[in-house]
Amino acid sequence: MSTSRRDFLGAGAAAAAGLLVGSTLEAQRAAPVVARAQLAGRPTVMGSGNGIRGVARAYDQVMRGTDPLDAIIAGVNIQELDPEDQSVGLGGLPNEEGVVQLDASCMHGPSKRAGAVGCLEDIATPSLVAKAVMDYTDHTLLVGKGAKKFALAMGFREQNLLTEKSRQDWLRWKSRLNKDDFWLDHDDDVKVKFTSGTINMNAVNAAGDLSSVTTTSGYSWKLDGRLGDSPIPGAGQYCDNTVGAAGSTGRGEACIKVCGAFHIVEQMRNGATPEQAVMRTMERMVAMTEPRLLDEKGRPRFGLQFYALAKDGRTAAATLYEGARYAVCDDKGPRLLDCAYMYRRADMPRGAW
Repeated sequence: MSTSRRDFLGAGAAAAAGLLVGSTLEAQRAAPVVARAQLAGRPTVMGSGNGIRGVARAYDQVMRGTDPLDAIIAGVNIQELDPEDQSVGLGGLPNEEGVVQLDASCMHGPSKRAGAVGCLEDIATPSLVAKAVMDYTDHTLLVGKGAKKFALAMGFREQNLLTEKSRQDWLRWKSRLNKDDFWLDHDDDVKVKFTSGTINMNAVNAAGDLSSVTTTSGYSWKLDGRLGDSPIPGAGQYCDNTVGAAGSTGRGEACIKVCGAFHIVEQMRNGATPEQAVMRTMERMVAMTEPRLLDEKGRPRFGLQFYALAKDGRTAAATLYEGARYAVCDDKGPRLLDCAYMYRRADMPRGAW
Protein backbone atom coordinates (compact mmCIF):
# COMPACT_ATOMS: atom_id res chain seq x y z
CA MET A 1 0.00 0.00 0.00
CA SER A 2 2.59 2.49 -1.11
CA THR A 3 1.12 5.98 -1.47
CA SER A 4 2.86 9.21 -2.35
CA ARG A 5 2.24 12.26 -0.20
CA ARG A 6 0.64 14.01 -3.17
CA ASP A 7 -1.70 11.06 -3.82
CA PHE A 8 -2.60 10.90 -0.14
CA LEU A 9 -3.47 14.58 0.09
CA GLY A 10 -5.48 14.35 -3.11
CA ALA A 11 -7.44 11.39 -1.78
CA GLY A 12 -7.97 13.17 1.55
CA ALA A 13 -9.27 16.30 -0.17
CA ALA A 14 -11.63 14.24 -2.33
CA ALA A 15 -12.97 12.37 0.69
CA ALA A 16 -13.46 15.60 2.61
CA ALA A 17 -15.26 17.27 -0.29
CA GLY A 18 -17.56 14.29 -1.02
CA LEU A 19 -19.67 14.65 1.74
CA LEU A 20 -27.17 4.62 7.03
CA VAL A 21 -33.95 -8.17 16.84
CA GLY A 22 -31.81 -7.73 19.89
CA SER A 23 -30.94 -11.15 21.27
CA THR A 24 -30.56 -12.16 24.88
CA LEU A 25 -27.39 -13.35 26.57
CA GLU A 26 -28.87 -16.84 26.82
CA ALA A 27 -29.50 -16.96 23.06
CA GLN A 28 -25.98 -15.99 22.13
CA ARG A 29 -24.51 -18.64 24.44
CA ALA A 30 -26.43 -21.25 22.48
CA ALA A 31 -25.31 -19.95 19.07
CA PRO A 32 -23.28 -22.48 17.02
CA VAL A 33 -19.54 -22.09 16.59
CA VAL A 34 -18.50 -21.81 12.92
CA ALA A 35 -15.43 -23.78 11.91
CA ARG A 36 -12.54 -21.76 10.44
CA ALA A 37 -12.66 -23.96 7.31
CA GLN A 38 -16.07 -22.53 6.43
CA LEU A 39 -14.86 -18.94 6.19
CA ALA A 40 -14.86 -17.21 2.79
CA GLY A 41 -14.75 -13.50 1.94
CA ARG A 42 -17.83 -11.43 1.04
CA PRO A 43 -17.70 -7.62 0.64
CA THR A 44 -19.31 -6.03 3.71
CA VAL A 45 -19.09 -2.71 5.54
CA MET A 46 -20.49 -2.29 9.07
CA GLY A 47 -20.24 -0.04 12.09
CA SER A 48 -22.11 2.10 14.57
CA GLY A 49 -25.67 3.19 13.81
CA ASN A 50 -24.70 6.80 13.13
CA GLY A 51 -22.69 5.51 10.17
CA ILE A 52 -25.67 4.51 8.01
CA ARG A 53 -24.72 7.04 5.33
CA GLY A 54 -21.07 6.14 5.66
CA VAL A 55 -21.45 2.38 5.19
CA ALA A 56 -23.29 3.01 1.93
CA ARG A 57 -20.51 5.27 0.64
CA ALA A 58 -17.78 2.92 1.81
CA TYR A 59 -19.43 -0.17 0.30
CA ASP A 60 -19.80 1.58 -3.05
CA GLN A 61 -16.11 2.42 -3.00
CA VAL A 62 -15.10 -1.11 -1.98
CA MET A 63 -17.10 -2.50 -4.90
CA ARG A 64 -15.26 -0.08 -7.22
CA GLY A 65 -11.93 -1.47 -6.06
CA THR A 66 -10.97 1.14 -3.45
CA ASP A 67 -8.79 -0.11 -0.62
CA PRO A 68 -11.05 -1.00 2.36
CA LEU A 69 -9.32 1.49 4.69
CA ASP A 70 -9.63 4.37 2.24
CA ALA A 71 -13.29 3.41 1.73
CA ILE A 72 -14.29 3.40 5.38
CA ILE A 73 -12.37 6.61 6.10
CA ALA A 74 -14.38 8.21 3.30
CA GLY A 75 -17.43 6.82 5.11
CA VAL A 76 -16.63 8.33 8.51
CA ASN A 77 -15.64 11.63 6.87
CA ILE A 78 -19.39 12.20 6.37
CA GLN A 79 -19.88 12.47 10.13
CA GLU A 80 -16.59 14.28 10.76
CA LEU A 81 -17.56 17.05 8.32
CA ASP A 82 -21.21 17.33 9.39
CA PRO A 83 -21.53 20.36 11.74
CA GLU A 84 -24.86 19.00 13.02
CA ASP A 85 -23.17 15.89 14.42
CA GLN A 86 -21.92 17.08 17.80
CA SER A 87 -19.99 13.96 18.69
CA VAL A 88 -17.48 13.77 15.83
CA GLY A 89 -15.25 16.26 14.02
CA LEU A 90 -16.56 19.69 13.02
CA GLY A 91 -19.15 20.85 15.54
CA GLY A 92 -18.15 18.29 18.15
CA LEU A 93 -18.95 19.24 21.73
CA PRO A 94 -15.84 20.68 23.43
CA ASN A 95 -13.93 19.88 26.59
CA GLU A 96 -14.45 21.76 29.86
CA GLU A 97 -12.39 24.69 28.56
CA GLY A 98 -14.51 25.06 25.42
CA VAL A 99 -11.92 23.48 23.11
CA VAL A 100 -12.84 20.73 20.63
CA GLN A 101 -10.27 17.93 20.86
CA LEU A 102 -10.56 15.01 18.44
CA ASP A 103 -9.27 11.43 18.52
CA ALA A 104 -9.07 8.69 15.88
CA SER A 105 -7.27 5.48 15.01
CA CYS A 106 -7.22 3.06 12.10
CA MET A 107 -5.74 -0.29 11.11
CA HIS A 108 -5.02 -1.76 7.66
CA GLY A 109 -5.26 -5.53 7.57
CA PRO A 110 -3.10 -6.39 4.56
CA SER A 111 -0.11 -4.27 5.62
CA LYS A 112 -0.58 -4.95 9.36
CA ARG A 113 -0.09 -1.23 10.03
CA ALA A 114 -1.92 1.21 12.34
CA GLY A 115 -2.07 4.95 12.93
CA ALA A 116 -3.71 7.19 15.50
CA VAL A 117 -4.03 10.75 16.79
CA GLY A 118 -5.29 12.08 20.11
CA CYS A 119 -6.30 15.50 21.44
CA LEU A 120 -6.04 16.89 17.91
CA GLU A 121 -7.28 20.48 17.65
CA ASP A 122 -8.44 22.56 14.65
CA ILE A 123 -8.38 19.69 12.09
CA ALA A 124 -11.84 18.35 11.16
CA THR A 125 -10.86 14.89 9.88
CA PRO A 126 -8.74 13.10 12.48
CA SER A 127 -9.34 9.77 10.70
CA LEU A 128 -7.33 11.04 7.71
CA VAL A 129 -4.58 12.36 9.98
CA ALA A 130 -4.44 8.95 11.71
CA LYS A 131 -3.98 7.31 8.30
CA ALA A 132 -1.22 9.80 7.49
CA VAL A 133 0.57 8.81 10.70
CA MET A 134 0.31 5.21 9.51
CA ASP A 135 1.47 5.96 5.97
CA TYR A 136 4.27 8.45 6.57
CA THR A 137 5.79 7.79 9.98
CA ASP A 138 7.38 4.97 11.96
CA HIS A 139 5.00 5.80 14.84
CA THR A 140 1.51 4.65 15.71
CA LEU A 141 0.13 7.48 17.89
CA LEU A 142 0.70 11.25 17.88
CA VAL A 143 -1.08 13.52 20.37
CA GLY A 144 -1.75 17.16 21.17
CA LYS A 145 0.44 19.87 19.68
CA GLY A 146 2.63 17.30 17.95
CA ALA A 147 -0.37 15.77 16.20
CA LYS A 148 -1.51 19.17 14.96
CA LYS A 149 2.00 20.15 13.84
CA PHE A 150 2.20 16.92 11.86
CA ALA A 151 -1.24 17.45 10.29
CA LEU A 152 -0.35 20.96 9.14
CA ALA A 153 2.94 19.73 7.71
CA MET A 154 0.96 17.15 5.74
CA GLY A 155 -1.21 19.86 4.23
CA PHE A 156 -4.39 19.53 6.30
CA ARG A 157 -6.44 22.72 6.64
CA GLU A 158 -6.69 24.42 10.02
CA GLN A 159 -10.17 25.64 10.99
CA ASN A 160 -12.29 26.52 14.01
CA LEU A 161 -14.20 23.36 14.96
CA LEU A 162 -16.41 24.98 17.61
CA THR A 163 -19.69 25.83 15.90
CA GLU A 164 -22.05 28.38 17.42
CA LYS A 165 -24.46 25.57 18.27
CA SER A 166 -21.81 23.68 20.26
CA ARG A 167 -20.53 26.90 21.86
CA GLN A 168 -24.01 27.67 23.16
CA ASP A 169 -24.30 24.16 24.60
CA TRP A 170 -20.94 24.63 26.33
CA LEU A 171 -22.15 27.93 27.83
CA ARG A 172 -25.30 26.22 29.15
CA TRP A 173 -23.19 23.52 30.78
CA LYS A 174 -20.72 26.02 32.25
CA SER A 175 -23.44 28.24 33.69
CA ARG A 176 -24.84 25.34 35.71
CA LEU A 177 -21.60 24.11 37.27
CA ASN A 178 -21.94 26.13 40.44
CA LYS A 179 -24.95 28.19 41.53
CA ASP A 180 -22.60 30.50 43.48
CA ASP A 181 -20.23 31.31 40.62
CA PHE A 182 -20.32 34.43 38.45
CA TRP A 183 -21.87 32.78 35.40
CA LEU A 184 -25.51 33.71 34.80
CA ASP A 185 -27.92 30.87 34.02
CA HIS A 186 -28.09 30.38 30.27
CA ASP A 187 -31.50 29.44 28.80
CA ASP A 188 -32.96 27.71 31.85
CA ASP A 189 -35.56 25.87 29.79
CA VAL A 190 -32.97 23.99 27.72
CA LYS A 191 -31.50 20.74 29.02
CA VAL A 192 -27.72 20.60 29.10
CA LYS A 193 -26.41 18.05 26.58
CA PHE A 194 -23.98 15.26 27.33
CA THR A 195 -22.54 12.96 24.72
CA SER A 196 -19.98 10.22 24.44
CA GLY A 197 -20.80 9.61 20.77
CA THR A 198 -18.31 8.11 18.36
CA ILE A 199 -18.33 6.46 14.92
CA ASN A 200 -16.71 3.10 14.22
CA MET A 201 -16.55 1.46 10.78
CA ASN A 202 -15.10 -1.83 9.53
CA ALA A 203 -14.87 -3.36 6.06
CA VAL A 204 -13.91 -6.52 4.21
CA ASN A 205 -13.56 -6.77 0.42
CA ALA A 206 -13.98 -9.70 -1.99
CA ALA A 207 -10.33 -10.67 -1.48
CA GLY A 208 -10.93 -10.97 2.27
CA ASP A 209 -8.83 -7.91 3.14
CA LEU A 210 -10.01 -6.05 6.24
CA SER A 211 -9.67 -2.59 7.77
CA SER A 212 -11.09 -0.66 10.73
CA VAL A 213 -11.40 2.97 11.87
CA THR A 214 -12.87 4.83 14.85
CA THR A 215 -13.15 8.61 15.23
CA THR A 216 -14.65 10.84 17.94
CA SER A 217 -14.68 14.14 19.77
CA GLY A 218 -14.94 12.17 23.03
CA TYR A 219 -16.96 13.07 26.09
CA SER A 220 -18.48 16.49 26.08
CA TRP A 221 -17.00 18.70 28.83
CA LYS A 222 -14.12 16.25 29.40
CA LEU A 223 -10.89 17.25 31.13
CA ASP A 224 -8.33 18.83 28.86
CA GLY A 225 -6.12 16.07 27.47
CA ARG A 226 -8.50 13.17 28.10
CA LEU A 227 -8.14 10.20 25.74
CA GLY A 228 -10.74 7.46 25.52
CA ASP A 229 -10.51 4.19 23.64
CA SER A 230 -10.98 5.62 20.12
CA PRO A 231 -7.31 6.54 19.46
CA ILE A 232 -6.01 3.27 20.93
CA PRO A 233 -5.60 0.33 18.51
CA GLY A 234 -6.81 -2.76 20.34
CA ALA A 235 -9.38 -0.80 22.33
CA GLY A 236 -11.49 1.50 20.14
CA GLN A 237 -10.80 -0.57 17.01
CA TYR A 238 -8.71 -3.54 15.95
CA CYS A 239 -8.13 -5.50 12.76
CA ASP A 240 -6.46 -8.82 11.98
CA ASN A 241 -6.54 -9.72 8.30
CA THR A 242 -6.74 -13.44 9.05
CA VAL A 243 -9.77 -13.15 11.35
CA GLY A 244 -11.85 -9.98 11.34
CA ALA A 245 -12.24 -6.43 12.63
CA ALA A 246 -13.98 -4.85 15.59
CA GLY A 247 -14.67 -1.53 17.27
CA SER A 248 -16.43 0.25 20.09
CA THR A 249 -18.49 3.32 20.94
CA GLY A 250 -19.61 4.59 24.34
CA ARG A 251 -17.66 4.77 27.59
CA GLY A 252 -14.07 4.50 26.45
CA GLU A 253 -12.65 4.06 29.93
CA ALA A 254 -14.60 0.80 30.28
CA CYS A 255 -13.47 -0.48 26.89
CA ILE A 256 -9.79 0.31 27.48
CA LYS A 257 -9.63 -1.90 30.56
CA VAL A 258 -10.65 -5.01 28.61
CA CYS A 259 -8.87 -4.15 25.33
CA GLY A 260 -12.36 -4.44 23.87
CA ALA A 261 -11.78 -4.57 20.11
CA PHE A 262 -8.75 -6.87 20.48
CA HIS A 263 -10.72 -9.16 22.81
CA ILE A 264 -13.53 -9.45 20.24
CA VAL A 265 -11.16 -10.40 17.41
CA GLU A 266 -9.36 -12.92 19.62
CA GLN A 267 -12.71 -14.52 20.49
CA MET A 268 -13.43 -14.90 16.77
CA ARG A 269 -9.92 -16.30 16.23
CA ASN A 270 -10.78 -19.03 18.71
CA GLY A 271 -13.96 -19.98 16.83
CA ALA A 272 -16.64 -17.70 18.28
CA THR A 273 -19.29 -16.19 16.03
CA PRO A 274 -19.33 -12.39 15.84
CA GLU A 275 -22.32 -12.28 18.20
CA GLN A 276 -20.69 -14.60 20.70
CA ALA A 277 -17.53 -12.51 20.53
CA VAL A 278 -19.21 -9.16 21.24
CA MET A 279 -21.38 -10.60 24.03
CA ARG A 280 -18.49 -12.34 25.74
CA THR A 281 -16.51 -9.11 25.61
CA MET A 282 -19.50 -7.24 27.05
CA GLU A 283 -19.65 -9.73 29.92
CA ARG A 284 -15.95 -9.26 30.55
CA MET A 285 -16.34 -5.49 30.55
CA VAL A 286 -19.14 -5.62 33.13
CA ALA A 287 -17.04 -7.91 35.32
CA MET A 288 -14.20 -5.35 35.19
CA THR A 289 -16.40 -2.32 36.00
CA GLU A 290 -15.64 -0.62 39.30
CA PRO A 291 -18.45 -0.72 41.90
CA ARG A 292 -19.06 3.06 41.89
CA LEU A 293 -20.32 2.77 38.31
CA LEU A 294 -22.75 -0.10 39.01
CA ASP A 295 -26.28 -0.01 40.41
CA GLU A 296 -27.42 -2.18 43.31
CA LYS A 297 -27.97 -5.13 40.93
CA GLY A 298 -24.54 -4.87 39.35
CA ARG A 299 -25.67 -3.14 36.13
CA PRO A 300 -23.48 -0.37 34.65
CA ARG A 301 -24.74 3.21 34.84
CA PHE A 302 -23.37 4.00 31.37
CA GLY A 303 -23.68 2.92 27.76
CA LEU A 304 -21.26 0.92 25.60
CA GLN A 305 -21.51 -0.83 22.24
CA PHE A 306 -19.22 -3.34 20.54
CA TYR A 307 -19.10 -4.14 16.79
CA ALA A 308 -17.67 -7.18 15.02
CA LEU A 309 -17.03 -8.10 11.39
CA ALA A 310 -15.74 -11.56 10.49
CA LYS A 311 -13.52 -12.20 7.49
CA ASP A 312 -16.41 -13.97 5.72
CA GLY A 313 -18.70 -10.93 6.03
CA ARG A 314 -20.73 -12.00 9.08
CA THR A 315 -21.53 -9.11 11.43
CA ALA A 316 -22.85 -8.52 14.93
CA ALA A 317 -23.02 -5.77 17.53
CA ALA A 318 -23.83 -5.72 21.23
CA THR A 319 -25.06 -3.05 23.59
CA LEU A 320 -25.53 -2.98 27.34
CA TYR A 321 -29.17 -1.92 27.19
CA GLU A 322 -31.75 -3.03 24.64
CA GLY A 323 -32.63 -0.70 21.79
CA ALA A 324 -29.40 0.21 19.99
CA ARG A 325 -28.89 -0.52 16.31
CA TYR A 326 -25.88 -0.83 14.06
CA ALA A 327 -25.30 -0.08 10.37
CA VAL A 328 -24.37 -2.60 7.69
CA CYS A 329 -24.10 -2.55 3.91
CA ASP A 330 -23.54 -5.56 1.63
CA ASP A 331 -25.23 -6.89 -1.51
CA LYS A 332 -28.58 -6.34 0.23
CA GLY A 333 -27.95 -2.61 0.55
CA PRO A 334 -27.51 -0.27 3.57
CA ARG A 335 -29.69 -0.97 6.60
CA LEU A 336 -29.87 -0.81 10.38
CA LEU A 337 -29.91 -4.01 12.43
CA ASP A 338 -30.69 -4.57 16.10
CA CYS A 339 -27.81 -5.05 18.51
CA ALA A 340 -27.68 -8.00 20.85
CA TYR A 341 -27.99 -6.81 24.45
CA MET A 342 -27.31 -7.78 28.05
CA TYR A 343 -30.14 -5.94 29.83
CA ARG A 344 -33.61 -4.80 28.87
CA ARG A 345 -34.14 -1.06 28.50
CA ALA A 346 -36.66 -1.15 31.34
CA ASP A 347 -33.83 -2.25 33.66
CA MET A 348 -31.59 0.72 32.81
CA PRO A 349 -30.57 2.49 36.06
CA ARG A 350 -31.99 5.97 36.54
CA GLY A 351 -29.50 8.59 35.46
CA ALA A 352 -27.56 6.16 33.22
CA TRP A 353 -25.83 7.72 30.21
